[in-house]
Amino acid sequence: NKREDGERDGQYLLGIKRLRRLYCNVGIGFHIQVLPNGKITGVHNENKYSLLEISPVERGVVTLYGIRSGLFIAMSDKGKLYGSGSYRDDCKFKENLLANNYNVYESASYPGMYIALSKIGKTKRGNRVTPTMTNTHFLPR
Repeated sequence: NKREDGERDGQYLLGIKRLRRLYCNVGIGFHIQVLPNGKITGVHNENKYSLLEISPVERGVVTLYGIRSGLFIAMSDKGKLYGSGSYRDDCKFKENLLANNYNVYESASYPGMYIALSKIGKTKRGNRVTPTMTNTHFLPR
C-alpha cells in the first residue's frame, strides 16, 4: 500500500493531469464551473462546464482549466475570479490538502487570496475569505 502511495505521488509530480469537478459543500452544494464568456460560478448539478483539468505546474501548484469552455480559472490582484484564454501567472493556484480531506486553492501570485463560493453559488473575492471558512473547501471528484 505504501508503494502505491509513492507511485501516485510520483505521477503527480511528473505532471499527470487530472479530470475532476471541484465540489464545495456550501449552501446546497456547488460545483465550480467555467462558462465560455469567462464567468466563474457555482452550479448545483454537474454539467459540461464544471469538468476541470487540474494540471501541476510546480510542486504543490496547479492550474484549473475548464475543458468545455477552453478557459483557465484565474484570479485578479483584487481577488476576483475570471476565465482566462491564455496561461499566465494569475492562473496558478497552490493546492493545499486540509485535515478534513478538502482542498483549498490559494492564488500563487497573490498569497492570502483563495477560491471561494458563496452559499448561493456566486464567487467570493479571494481577499474576503480565509482557508478556515467552509466556502473555500473543495472536494475534487
